[in-house]
Amino acid sequence: MFKRSFRSHDPTRVDKAARLKKPVTMRDPQKVSKLQRSLTGDEFGRGGAAATGYGHGSPAASSGKNLAPSPIVTLTVGREGRLFAAHEDILRQSPFFEAACRGQYLDAQSKRISLPDEEPEVFSAVLEYLYKGDYYPRLIHNKARNSWELEDAGAPSRSPYPSPHPEDTPGLGGGGRAATSAVEATVYLSSVGQYLLRDTVVYCAADRYGLDELKRLALRKQGLQSGIDVATILRSAQYAYAHTPDSDSRLRAHYLALIIRCRKTFKRSGTMQAAMEAGGSKLFFDLFVAMCNHLDDVIDVGNSRTPKTI
Repeated sequence: MFKRSFRSHDPTRVDKAARLKKPVTMRDPQKVSKLQRSLTGDEFGRGGAAATGYGHGSPAASSGKNLAPSPIVTLTVGREGRLFAAHEDILRQSPFFEAACRGQYLDAQSKRISLPDEEPEVFSAVLEYLYKGDYYPRLIHNKARNSWELEDAGAPSRSPYPSPHPEDTPGLGGGGRAATSAVEATVYLSSVGQYLLRDTVVYCAADRYGLDELKRLALRKQGLQSGIDVATILRSAQYAYAHTPDSDSRLRAHYLALIIRCRKTFKRSGTMQAAMEAGGSKLFFDLFVAMCNHLDDVIDVGNSRTPKTI
């Protein structure tokens, strides 16, 4: 499903501590000015890239923009008002923030944008992408296997879910080699009160912010996950349907193909049975249509091999 070639935006290698470092967030409004000074002060190196880890592989670095003179924008994210700071030029890569920086949502005096409905951890991934061209875990090309993998895929899973029964965990593979563990597979959404697949949530956020390349990246990464339980897949599929337009079928088609490919697992799942009996979702109608089309294709292939008689 993911046959399109992918070019990594971050060819440099950094140590593990730097890879694990998250974009800085703070809760104390009094520290905003200090963060702004740090972003515009001596932390910039010769190439104009911030020394906080946003290097030459970022979209801003590749475009040749000098970040130093760019104004700093403060973003208040989530119900608790987590504070982020970012360069205006970096944010303007997104049509959403381009409009915001023109004054539609921006407090002109304080250069502050409020995103009360956004999840801080999800926005952190979006901001990391805008600076680096990727978000943790990065997509890495394994030259020996000639395949794409998630960095730290061999490390113990940090998913909050316990290791489920193998029969209830269809792989999400669709391109490259499936990861040996679910690296950063899920994220807790306070608005939903559940854990969902992180790449699905990032995909939906990228759709809101008009970042098509980030959508492709998130979909590619989700295809490398494995060991995800049926309940999480179904919750994430429902979220994908609720937060993507009908005109965007890529993420939806991913879930439909996954369920069809792993239909034996889903057929045995009590969670799947309960969800389908509850109904009320376009997901299950699309699934019905997709399965009918799949069955028709199988029948057509079988008929093509049978000698025709008059």
